[in-house]
Amino acid sequence: MKLVEELQNRFGYPRFRPGQQEVLETFLRGNDVLAVLPTGTGKSLLYQFPSSYFSGTVIIVSPLVSLMLDQVEQLKKSGMKQTVAFTSFQTANERKYALSHIQSYRYIFVSPEILQNEAVRRAIQTLHIAYFVLDEAHCLVQWGVDFRPDYLRAVEWIRQAFSKQLLALTATANTKTRQEIKELLKSPAMIEVVSSVDRPTIALETIEVKNEQEKTDLLTEQVLTYEGPGIVYVQSRVRAENLARELGNQGVQVAAYHGGMQQEDRRLIQQQFMLGNLEWICATNAFGMGIHKENIRQVIHDHIPTSLSNYMQEIGRASRDSLPSLATMYYIHSDEQKSRFVAMQDLPTREDILYYLEHPEVELPEQQQRILDYWKTKLPGEKIVSLFDELQQKKRLEIHTLYQLISSSRCLREALVHVFDGKLEEKPHPCCDRCGETRMAIKKRQSRPPTPSHFSWKDRLKQIFP
Repeated sequence: MKLVEELQNRFGYPRFRPGQQEVLETFLRGNDVLAVLPTGTGKSLLYQFPSSYFSGTVIIVSPLVSLMLDQVEQLKKSGMKQTVAFTSFQTANERKYALSHIQSYRYIFVSPEILQNEAVRRAIQTLHIAYFVLDEAHCLVQWGVDFRPDYLRAVEWIRQAFSKQLLALTATANTKTRQEIKELLKSPAMIEVVSSVDRPTIALETIEVKNEQEKTDLLTEQVLTYEGPGIVYVQSRVRAENLARELGNQGVQVAAYHGGMQQEDRRLIQQQFMLGNLEWICATNAFGMGIHKENIRQVIHDHIPTSLSNYMQEIGRASRDSLPSLATMYYIHSDEQKSRFVAMQDLPTREDILYYLEHPEVELPEQQQRILDYWKTKLPGEKIVSLFDELQQKKRLEIHTLYQLISSSRCLREALVHVFDGKLEEKPHPCCDRCGETRMAIKKRQSRPPTPSHFSWKDRLKQIFP
């Protein structure tokens, strides 16, 4: 009862959401904890709440700059001003100031990459650490091995340099992924608290189309017919820009968002979306885990995502206010092959690996070189080859599994919960397009946007800030 009273007094919430109290009680008993709770169920509360029981600084390792900046902003709004994020986008003066005042911060957010900076490491080692938090812990497995080896280096350094409790948080980790997280964190005794991945207030539908034009036509009609706010997830930067232009020409207040844009531009777009000045975002998966807008009513995919975790994370942007929302996926049969290509285009081939190990002076694409530079210090050549053979097979299997789920007649919600080793106890209404009508979950527009309109986010900014 004491925890509930503290929740009410400190945070103003009447009760814990499912799973939260169990996580906190387990962590406050002195255990490392791996918490798997659905998107939108208040995982940030879990690293804030215990701080009153510890002295010292809380270090949060986070995968995305947008996610860190959003959480820093939310903490400061709630009155916790002693908060900072160390990111690669800080200016030299900002970094210098933060390092010189590091003893004054209660919460410090760091990316895996910034933890490779010796000045940051030395500064953190001077602190009295309360505990470490690994936010979006599934990324350690999903990205660490083949995309961001600094993730692995970061957790290795934390476990070697400190003997502190660790709280790992994620929304998407099946039994195998949870075991891999615990192994990488070198915490076999870490206690798991696992809730269902299901988000019952999000209705699910998948729609097979004949070609890309039909996909665009149906998607556009959906955006024009039903209310947002919403996100359209696409696979390429060009597609994001083209689709945003198409919707803008229909009068929709929309912007494109992708990793090829300047960080400042992305931040401005995100702010306009959060404020309601943009209704729709056409985005690659760069617009993902860092987005916490409560009233998103629709999430649309125009492709098959490259992993089940990505799909669950992205549809989880919707319904954070627990009101009915809709997740739609438009796909054609060839999208499975396209997603396999996207998932594996940056992975080194067997030939790349063996040649690079024999000729280390050769220049590879930057990402491949970072990956292989890490693994050659850990494994012999043939083991590295086997690692990436297994990784490619894993990615192919995951995409095929998702394709089978979306193209079958089985209840989509039940199938997704099963993939994450859960069991659906009760079906909501509406559930998915296999179980009945789904679009009753969202309201129709009272009127269509005026056309034609050549709206862009830059035009909108000029209107607001003349």
